[in-house]
Amino acid sequence: MYPLRLAALPIAALLAACISAGSGSAAKDVTAIRTARAEQNRAIVDGNADRIASFWTDDVTVRSGLGALVTGRAAYRERIVANGPSGRRLVYVRMPRSIEIGQRWPLAFETGTWTARLGDIRGQEMMGGRYSAQWVKRDGRWLIRSEVFVALTCQASGCDAAAAP
Repeated sequence: MYPLRLAALPIAALLAACISAGSGSAAKDVTAIRTARAEQNRAIVDGNADRIASFWTDDVTVRSGLGALVTGRAAYRERIVANGPSGRRLVYVRMPRSIEIGQRWPLAFETGTWTARLGDIRGQEMMGGRYSAQWVKRDGRWLIRSEVFVALTCQASGCDAAAAP
């Protein structure tokens, strides 16, 4: 019986090493996604449409804060750089709260809060709410394949119930 326990120790050590390696890898992936999100936020603040779009897959799908469907990188790029009220642009910022890495597939799930501010990052907050995003790892890089935004607050004109979907 005693030799059997000793034989099990290398297996247990190997399993622990695999779990540890997986955890380290997941932590690196979470860091990579947080970094990508921060870089995309910076690109939105800078108004750099090409850089903003570089974080999406070609077939990205989005449900906007009020429920409009946007399909494809080109359509999403146009929508996010469109002017806001009074011809001033809206600056969107996503703030991740949670990022989970898939154990079997190169997928990740992000949730957090978002705001839309008028003009620049210090501008009046127009809308805000919660979001979720699906990330996919392609060629070693994490890209956003899908996002869903839900508007929960609004401080702008047009916030009345008649404007809701």
